[in-house]
Amino acid sequence: MSKNLRASVCALLAAFFWGSTFVAQDMAAEAIGPFTYSASRSWVGAFLLLFLSLLLRKRTVIAKEHKAHYRRDLLLGGLACGAAMTIAANLQQAGIGNTDPGKAGFITSLYVVLVPIFGLFCRRRASVVVWISTAIALAGLYLLCVTESLTIQFSDLLILLCAVFFAIQILLIDRLPHIHGMHLCCVQLFVVAVVSTMLALIVEKPTMAQIFSVWGPILYSAVFSSAIAYTLQIVAQKDSNPTVITLLLCLESVFAVLCDLVILGNVPTLREGIGCVLMFAAVILANLPFSPKKKA
Repeated sequence: MSKNLRASVCALLAAFFWGSTFVAQDMAAEAIGPFTYSASRSWVGAFLLLFLSLLLRKRTVIAKEHKAHYRRDLLLGGLACGAAMTIAANLQQAGIGNTDPGKAGFITSLYVVLVPIFGLFCRRRASVVVWISTAIALAGLYLLCVTESLTIQFSDLLILLCAVFFAIQILLIDRLPHIHGMHLCCVQLFVVAVVSTMLALIVEKPTMAQIFSVWGPILYSAVFSSAIAYTLQIVAQKDSNPTVITLLLCLESVFAVLCDLVILGNVPTLREGIGCVLMFAAVILANLPFSPKKKA
């Protein structure tokens, strides 16, 4: 198998695992609170990534110029990214309990469009294509979330805010190119696990019986979404064109709708279907490589 084909297969599998996890989240939301779910999932995922990091430590190469401050940057960067991830993950889980997994998947995918827009605050100019993508995404979001009586569900707003914090997390990660991806993700998950556990004990006061009642969805999301899918993403990005890989990863929202339809039997309305198509088109357009013409 060629490197490009292997990378494409890895990215496609990662997108499937992330998309199908929305169904697992919806099933868990019926039994436990969002903080309890995020904590349980993150503890398992964090220890899995820690195990993988230790297993692959001999293959991990760190540039000499970064070794002196690597641990400090990993800790500070992991805390910052973990804080954004904590907010995003818990907002998503709180919202997904009152909406369809497929719909939640498409709203979450808006982070792909939000990243270059937020990049303006980091002095990164957004192209005309990004602004067109934003307009298309807003139209799709309107059809997907706003009813004919011009009302929007509170759960949709929570997931939209989740997309905002996922975009912030991505921008923070972009500031840490010298930190190994698996190391950073591991610290992030430990931050999510610790903070979510504290909030769960204060607000939700879960019992072990409640957690074990949905051990399947928790284990699936922790293993396949947090550990395996992230590792597949790393492999894919190293062996192929990043634009192609990003486009394949965007299929996460499509898999979310398909899994929602097949597993839970939720059929989107025509209005929601058009909204999904527009949002997916916006995500794809935002990732297409448009380069300006070279001057003569």
